[in-house]
Formats: sequence, structure tokens, C-alpha cells
Amino acid sequence: MSVNPMAYEAQFFGFTPQTCVLRVYIAFQDYLFEIMLVVESVILKKLDAIPGSNISPLQIRKCTEKFFVFMKEQFNKLFGNLEKVLLQLVLSIPPNVLLPEDKVHQQYPYSKEQFRLLQEEVKELQRQCRAEASAGQALRAELEEQKVVQAELEKILQWFAGLESICREHGTSSVKESFTFLTQNSKKLQDVLKDVEKKSKRVKKHHQLL
Repeated sequence: MSVNPMAYEAQFFGFTPQTCVLRVYIAFQDYLFEIMLVVESVILKKLDAIPGSNISPLQIRKCTEKFFVFMKEQFNKLFGNLEKVLLQLVLSIPPNVLLPEDKVHQQYPYSKEQFRLLQEEVKELQRQCRAEASAGQALRAELEEQKVVQAELEKILQWFAGLESICREHGTSSVKESFTFLTQNSKKLQDVLKDVEKKSKRVKKHHQLL
């Protein structure tokens, strides 16, 4: 049996030529065995018709088996030639023939080096796509953070707008003036508080002396 993989033929036929040849070989062997059984049964019938025959069925079986071995050897020799013809002339695709699905290779031929460069280019494009996808994800996360910050800023602006409205209601023209006024009053209150604390300490000392 041929050891050539014949992958192109297998692609075209849907099976390996060697498998086909093997099945033909097995079919011929089975047919030869069946013929030997038929021949044996005919011989036994003929012997039964001959009176005084001394040949037993066991002897017939031994002779049949020997004849089968001989025929099998001859068949194997002949089938070797048949196998060569089938694999080389019947089940083989000539080197100049392209299958329809492989004609694109003829239209766009590539050498091994060109194919290697093309693979490297594909890998680089894949790397760039992954990098862009990662950058896009980072930008989306940053946009979400900006939305949160913008919401907080809007809350602060609303608070300032409300404060400014309250200041106007109390006769202060601007938030800046209100903060200045609050700062001055706070300082006065701190001074008053310090003065109260001093006087409180003096009173405590006076009571202790008494």
C-alpha cells in the first residue's frame, strides 16, 4: 500500500485514494473466498454422485484451503500492479490541475516570505486594534468620571446661586461682600469671646480669694 498521503486527492474526492484501494482489495478477497466455497460445494456434490469415492469432505476442505492460499498469493501479485494503476492514473490529480476552491492561490500567488510578512502585518493590526479598544475603554471611563465631576460642579453652582439669592434678600449685593461681612463679624465675635473668657477667669480668681 502506498504511503504517499495524497492530501490534495483526499480534498477533492472526500476520501483518501489509499482507503478506496484498500476497500477494493478487501472486496476482491471476500469475493475470492466466496468463490472457493462455491467451488468446494460443487466438488462435494460431484463426489456424492460418484459411487465408491474414497475422498472425504475433510480432504476436499484441505485442498480448497491450499487452493485458496495459492489464489490469494497470485491475486496479491496482480493487485500490486492494479494498485499502482489506480493510484497513479485513476485516483491522482495532475500537478497542473487546481481545484476550484484553490484557484484563488493562482490568482494571488504568495511566496513563503510574503506569507510570513503578511502574517506579521495581521498580528500588528490585531495589536493595534487591541490597543485602540483599550484606549477607547479608558476614554469611556474618563468620560464617566467627568460626568460625575460635572454633576458635583453643578451642585456647587446651584448652592452658590442659592446663597447669592439669600444675600440679595438680606441687602448684600454680592457673595463676595457677604463673605467679607461674615469674616469681619466672625472676627468681632472671636474678640468678644476672648474678652468674655478673660473676665470669666478674673471672676473665678476673685471668688477663690474670698
